Amino acid sequence: MPHRLSRRDFLQVATTAGAFGSLGFAPAQLGSPQSGPNPPAVPGPGGWFDRPMRWVQLTLVENDPGRFDPAFWLDYFRRLHADAATLSAGGIVAYYPTKVPLHHRSAWLGDSDPFGTLVAGCRALGMQVVARTDPHAVRDEVKTAHPDWISVAADGTPRRHWANRDLWVTCALGPYNFDFMDRVNREIVSMYRVDGIFANRWAPQGGDCYCVHCRENFLAATGRELPRTNDPHDPGRRAFLEWRVARLTELWKHWDTAVRAANPDARFIPNGPPDFKTAGELAQIQFADYQARRGVTPPWANGRRAKEYRSVMGRRPIGGIFSVGLEEPYRWKDSVQSEPEVRLWVAEGTANGMRPWVTKFSGVLHDPRWVPAVERIYEWHFRHERYLRNETPLARVALLHSEQTATYHAGAAAGDRAGDHVLGMYHALIEARVPFELVHEAYLTPERLDAFKLLILANAAALSDAQCRAIRDYVGRGGSVLATFASSLFDEQGRRRDDFGLADLFGVSFDGRIDGPMQNSYLSLDADPRSGRRHAVLDGLEDAPRIINGVFRVGVRPAMDFPSPLTLVPSYPDLPMEDVYPRVAHTETRELYLRDLGRSRVVYFPWDVDRTFWDVMCVDHLRLLRNAVVWAANEPPPVQVDGPGVLDVTVWRQRSSMTVHLVNLTNPMMMKGPLRETIPVGPFRLRIRLPPGTRAGKVQLLTAGTSVTERPAGDVLTLTVPSVELHEVIAIDF
Repeated sequence: MPHRLSRRDFLQVATTAGAFGSLGFAPAQLGSPQSGPNPPAVPGPGGWFDRPMRWVQLTLVENDPGRFDPAFWLDYFRRLHADAATLSAGGIVAYYPTKVPLHHRSAWLGDSDPFGTLVAGCRALGMQVVARTDPHAVRDEVKTAHPDWISVAADGTPRRHWANRDLWVTCALGPYNFDFMDRVNREIVSMYRVDGIFANRWAPQGGDCYCVHCRENFLAATGRELPRTNDPHDPGRRAFLEWRVARLTELWKHWDTAVRAANPDARFIPNGPPDFKTAGELAQIQFADYQARRGVTPPWANGRRAKEYRSVMGRRPIGGIFSVGLEEPYRWKDSVQSEPEVRLWVAEGTANGMRPWVTKFSGVLHDPRWVPAVERIYEWHFRHERYLRNETPLARVALLHSEQTATYHAGAAAGDRAGDHVLGMYHALIEARVPFELVHEAYLTPERLDAFKLLILANAAALSDAQCRAIRDYVGRGGSVLATFASSLFDEQGRRRDDFGLADLFGVSFDGRIDGPMQNSYLSLDADPRSGRRHAVLDGLEDAPRIINGVFRVGVRPAMDFPSPLTLVPSYPDLPMEDVYPRVAHTETRELYLRDLGRSRVVYFPWDVDRTFWDVMCVDHLRLLRNAVVWAANEPPPVQVDGPGVLDVTVWRQRSSMTVHLVNLTNPMMMKGPLRETIPVGPFRLRIRLPPGTRAGKVQLLTAGTSVTERPAGDVLTLTVPSVELHEVIAIDF
């Protein structure tokens, strides 16, 4: 495998693996049934990947050999019913008797082999074993022998490790990884025949590298010098982002080839892919390293990460790595988190299709309070495993996952944070109790899209012409679309178009203006002048003549007649108090465009309803979004849940059953953990639509441990869940 990508090779890899954020479709992807992310559950004969349901990870520290008790951990793995383990092997520190020169053995290793001991013990328990490596840092002897292996800052200074000044940061894209770590990987797999290599911090760390190898390789691939700017609109920066993804993709394939040569059933598994599209193309299994909340983070963020991975992985397994400690910037790695917080984080991952993976740093316990808590989580998971082997989600609403927008679109105007649109829409769907999935922009095939009745574009600003065509074709086949703000106004590299790429679908054209931030602007809620009735999107707002507007709006020109349920009340002074009155009380400027195309419906908000909802959490905006989703979908939902509180609702099909997950997010610490306690809510009345061709057999509440006696009326099962403490699962056998 060459260490240097030529320009021709780079273009080939960038085309097949995708640039950062996926810069469009290869021609075969559009409309090709083979190109969707839905491989069989078990990826081929001899594949072990789908078997494990409960993972454990033990990350040793250098002085663990001779101090920690392997028997304790193996017995704990047994009590957890764990069927796969990831164990520290090598990289920064070798925990086995390595023979690779410059591969640093633990100074406490002596003649022991803690990695081998743990591998043998896990094999005796019937577990899969993956070796963990970490190639991101080395000691002085490596820097002295190979100074070119060290990452270099823009000023030419070799990078010392930011947390441990005795270490040096390696260049992830040069010979240290391609040569040295390749030999380490081969040795580990050959000696222990593990099922895979899981590399932590395998991508560039500490900033862009300007070492001799990165300079030469980038120049050979692109004809450019390494950029000195982080502006994604700079051509050199765009080329660098594409090259970095291509180079990491090459490294993934290089390591995977070496691993398979030593054990054909093993794989290289990166901790975080170069981008999600590449994961969809290369990975048999992936692990989401999103260990806990930090700062202001809703618990559904773990479910969102699960959906992001599944948007490209389909039915292939995804492990959800969770920590038992606090994950704040101060890095208390030996801390212990509250049990309710850990339970909620894992429940969100489980409800959204991830398999739990507990990770622990250090083989010596400083605080054992987490041990029984995780045991309780895993015991529940083990007892109900058959209902957690999901085959397909039954949601009918999908939210577009656009890496292009995240990478190349900073915002439509100063102060517009592009990512907040998705956060607001995601939270609104959670509060509305709408089961939904994410669809990745690189997989807009009929096979993938047509499982859904409604596709939501939450300011999906950066879309290619081919992606716009795929969405347009989806509507032509009967799908509906709800879009907000600048969706499709920019191409896949973040360059603004003269008009929306989906202008014909929205029924409006861009007039060249983007207004905002607006102060003290409102929306008038108007009845249809012909019927005198308000549109269904205004349900629940009957007593409101007007509501607050958003902060940013896109100026548009309608190309046809539209209903006018929302019209603009322009900004007027908010100080002094004597001047706070509308200068124009009513206009004909529509702020919501609704099209009924028969089988399909299209909703377009030209303002930032989702971003503003995330910013201020206005309940009127939540009602608008909920009603718009219901109107656009124009079909009964797979499940309707009535009752108090905030729930994340997901619906799954298994081989001979279906499940409805209710995760209780109702808590004063919902947006800023950790939880102090769980607060049960209920009762809930559910209407569950059974999949076509099925009949309900036994119905159970898995957490409560009770059976449900109600029988379905036709294809609808109506039942009551008395209470949800944290996570309840309604399991329906067919």
